[in-house]
Amino acid sequence: MTRFDTFVMVDWSGGNDRGKAPKKDAIWAAVVRGGVAEDPVYLRNRQVAEDWLHRFFAVELSAGRRVMAGFDFPFGYPRGFARAVTGQDDPLVLWDWFAERIEDAPKANNRFDVAAEINRLLGGKGPFWMNGLQRDIDGLPRTKADYANPFAERREVETRAKGAFTCWQLAGAGAVGSQVFMGLPVLARLRRAFAGQVAVWPFEPLETPIALVEIWPSLTVTDAPTGVIKDAHQVASVAGWLAGMAPDRLAGLLDVSAPEEGWILGVPPDGRAVPLQPPPLRNDCFALPAGVDWTPVDAALAMLRDRLNPVVAQDSVPLMQAAGRVLAQDLTARRPNPPEANTAVDGYAFHSSLLGPDTLRLPLAVGRSAAGKPNAGRVPEGHCLRVLTGAALPEGTDTVVLDEDVRADASEVAFRGTLKPGANTRKAGEDVAAGEVALGQGRVLTPADLALAAAVGHGQVPVYERLRVAVLSTGDELREAGETAAPGQIFDANRPMLLSMLDRWGHAAQDMGRVPDDRAALRARLDAAAEGADVILTSGGASAGDEDHVSALLRDAGAMQEWRIALKPGRPLALGLWRGKPVFGLPGNPVAALVCTLIFARPAMALLSGAGWSAPQGFDLPAAFEKRKKPGRREYLRARVRDGRAEVFRSEGSGRISGLSWAEGLVELGDEERHVRPGNPVRYLPFASFGL
Repeated sequence: MTRFDTFVMVDWSGGNDRGKAPKKDAIWAAVVRGGVAEDPVYLRNRQVAEDWLHRFFAVELSAGRRVMAGFDFPFGYPRGFARAVTGQDDPLVLWDWFAERIEDAPKANNRFDVAAEINRLLGGKGPFWMNGLQRDIDGLPRTKADYANPFAERREVETRAKGAFTCWQLAGAGAVGSQVFMGLPVLARLRRAFAGQVAVWPFEPLETPIALVEIWPSLTVTDAPTGVIKDAHQVASVAGWLAGMAPDRLAGLLDVSAPEEGWILGVPPDGRAVPLQPPPLRNDCFALPAGVDWTPVDAALAMLRDRLNPVVAQDSVPLMQAAGRVLAQDLTARRPNPPEANTAVDGYAFHSSLLGPDTLRLPLAVGRSAAGKPNAGRVPEGHCLRVLTGAALPEGTDTVVLDEDVRADASEVAFRGTLKPGANTRKAGEDVAAGEVALGQGRVLTPADLALAAAVGHGQVPVYERLRVAVLSTGDELREAGETAAPGQIFDANRPMLLSMLDRWGHAAQDMGRVPDDRAALRARLDAAAEGADVILTSGGASAGDEDHVSALLRDAGAMQEWRIALKPGRPLALGLWRGKPVFGLPGNPVAALVCTLIFARPAMALLSGAGWSAPQGFDLPAAFEKRKKPGRREYLRARVRDGRAEVFRSEGSGRISGLSWAEGLVELGDEERHVRPGNPVRYLPFASFGL
């Protein structure tokens, strides 16, 4: 059973009470329920955390929801430890052993004394070390001096997870040993309190309503946004990653055999960590301010820009497969470009100290320097050396004279000495210095970017996974293009258009087909779309009529916002979350669907994909048309440029699909009243500026 309704991830702490105000290095819990994220919860000490978890599990069980609960400390020790302490290999027996001996209060506990007791039981010199108290404790060393460990230093999973700490260290930066001592007793008590309803992975089959799993939020480091506590951000990232994962993928991560030591969820047996995914969107991310009815275009765009965040995980791909992908991290130069000083031309290299107003006659040194075949030695003082374009500048030279500007024989070269020092050469790193950011995070990689990445030493690049966008059309009247259409029926024009646009933008488009005006069928199709996609685009059914089932279902799910945008065409735009995945409910009219996709969905999807907000590049051009426009709504006219002037389609009718094919862009007319006359400047947005 790998389907879960609720995910709660907990960042644990082995320290004392952290006080009322939220702080780092405390206990934080992050919940994603039904695909919707809640604010991370600050838990000031372990007693508060245990009470909170007990209530949380009780609520979820009473609601019939299945829970995966993750904790960021090891569930087991290296092989042999459990038997040495308890006489049994079962790590859950060890949990109970700790629960019987650990004494814990908000301001004090006996973890160091219990560690010393174990050390004395096993000979007195290990396996635990690092006494964090001022008083000395017999059997617990402060350092690893005179330390003897009868067990492996790390569990198998920790040898595969780069940077993982040993569980034997009890204090100091990054130590997790105390978290184990103070966490296992809590889990043991929760397991007893909900007996028969809790299973511990990977020690028990996950056939119960509650599954306890071990996590490590720093498995893939995700920097917290400014002003956000890293611990809270990281557990929210893990919860969102797991909540957005397809069940078969989660099943693959859970398919691990580690019956004694335990395992970190997300570390496959080959050791390659599965990347974390950013936190999911919040349920109110599309909510309009109170009292807002008509939403101006700029206000709608600002709300999308401020409330959305990337929803895709990171990956690493070979450079040759990176074109069109979104760079997930700044790419710094591993080597300078050029890597060394070199010559920009074919000619002769010499030192600039020889320059002067008169003709120079320099003896020609033996040898030459060519690209990839540098001269082996230093050019003698007062001499020059034959060099070819791209060759490393020979030692003892810093200037090159062109072939065309010299007279040369087998032993001497003559030319005028009026060159500038450094002429016809390139300095090492003059393009990009080593360690400098060559390409910034969020950039959609172009062929030229691949050339730069290769030049500065990258064969693999960190990218975001492609944004998966599901597209479906709704309506009884729709038929597939090429089928026979009865009276009152039309062919589905939106899906071919939208799928093609998504492909142009580098997203992974998923065709979910057509859905009739049947609420149950639409619900099933939305469920299927949410299962495998990051974003859902629908067309039709987005208004408030009897057959507008998209908006009705989103409203029933409690995550529906109908934005009445002050624009033409495309006034109604349904926005919401379905099982945690953002839904853009586009108008059914193809002209309005295209305009809403370009103006709203495209920049929003760019942000969701990790590429950041993207506004189209516009140009002011003289109008080749006349139009009177009323105030209050922004208008987008199908347009193209001829002879330097912007002309618009002969009809503004939204049903004129031929105008989309005729057009090469849009003319944008602002919210204000306007009378456009031929020759007046208008804002032209070419389709190319939208990536089409």
